[in-house]
Amino acid sequence: MTNSTTQSLTPSSPAPNTASGTIDLTTKSQHLPTPRLVAEMRRRLLAWFDKHKRPLPWREHYAPYEVLVSEVMLQQTQMERGVAYFQRWMRTFPDLESLARADEEQVLRLWEGLGYYNRARNLQRTARKLLEQHQATLPQDEESLLALPGIGPYTAGAIRSLAFNQDVPAIDANVERVLSRMFDLDKPVKDPQTHARIVELSNLLLPPGKARLFNEAMMDLGAMVCSKKPKCADCPLEALCESRRLNIAEERPVPAKSMQLIPLEVVTSVLVHQEHFFIQKRLPKGAWPGLWEFPGGRIEPGETAAQAASREFEEETEFIVRPREFLGVIRHGYTKYRVRLHCFICTLADNPGTLPTPRLHAATEYRWVPFSGLLDFAFPAGHRKLIDQLACEPGLGHVL
Repeated sequence: MTNSTTQSLTPSSPAPNTASGTIDLTTKSQHLPTPRLVAEMRRRLLAWFDKHKRPLPWREHYAPYEVLVSEVMLQQTQMERGVAYFQRWMRTFPDLESLARADEEQVLRLWEGLGYYNRARNLQRTARKLLEQHQATLPQDEESLLALPGIGPYTAGAIRSLAFNQDVPAIDANVERVLSRMFDLDKPVKDPQTHARIVELSNLLLPPGKARLFNEAMMDLGAMVCSKKPKCADCPLEALCESRRLNIAEERPVPAKSMQLIPLEVVTSVLVHQEHFFIQKRLPKGAWPGLWEFPGGRIEPGETAAQAASREFEEETEFIVRPREFLGVIRHGYTKYRVRLHCFICTLADNPGTLPTPRLHAATEYRWVPFSGLLDFAFPAGHRKLIDQLACEPGLGHVL
């Protein structure tokens, strides 16, 4: 708790009014909220959630597999986008067995656009492990959950509380934001002391037997009301919120040090021969492992984008290609990088009468596919944007 918070929670400080009178926010230690505040927060939050909760598909049954998939998808994905992907995923992989037995290519293709593809791979690894070791059943204890691929403390807590209604908190970014404002935490939420405080508060506030409802309510409140720009007038906890009382709600959570973005100038070449497109599968390590791509790489100092297109293709495949048409620059970002992707249509310099075989130096597989066949493979975002751009052209005659 910060100094300002400690002072504001002293007995002489004004306390928020409720329908039942004034609530004392302090305990004798002036560290934890009083039982009366805890009870009032639970009551207000759950009443609000009962009226305003979002109709999300995995909330219909809280089936453990559906909770697992939704939580993994939403780790790096906005809710609206996540719902559409979840529904498509469940139509294709309705249970652990179907996911475990699927081809990885199909899994990645269905995941395309969500990014962080190791999440999809780990989901499939988890499904296979559960089939082999847990009779296709998701375990309920923390130790077994944490032993599954890609499942960390948050996801384990979410599964235990949402799928099995165990009395454990599920602390995502929304919950961190709500508690940071509610109790005026004056350091970034990932600061070790602040994180420990958030965990402590989350455990204290959790109503026994209602973990599922409470955790979902906290997440919805953070997403819908206590968002990056708070809507305090709509918040059921406004009268209990310390940063609101101090009129500093928009200053909480305290921002972490911003990441310095790294610009990258990159080229990619769409090689077309006999109405087929050349694609290759990326190495299992590095960026976007196992996804398909058009060959390319960074533009070196002193060379033009067209020169880089030819050089990169030769280095990766030993094909000699000639850039035929500049398609433009596609901008996209991932992690700390901001990429400008210079795109070219290329042709083979010797124009053979067949579809030639490359010597791969930066990939594990290759394919020659018609344009319609590109839909069957998973590509990084920048390359998928390029394919979409080609598909929007009046016709592919200029490419083929």
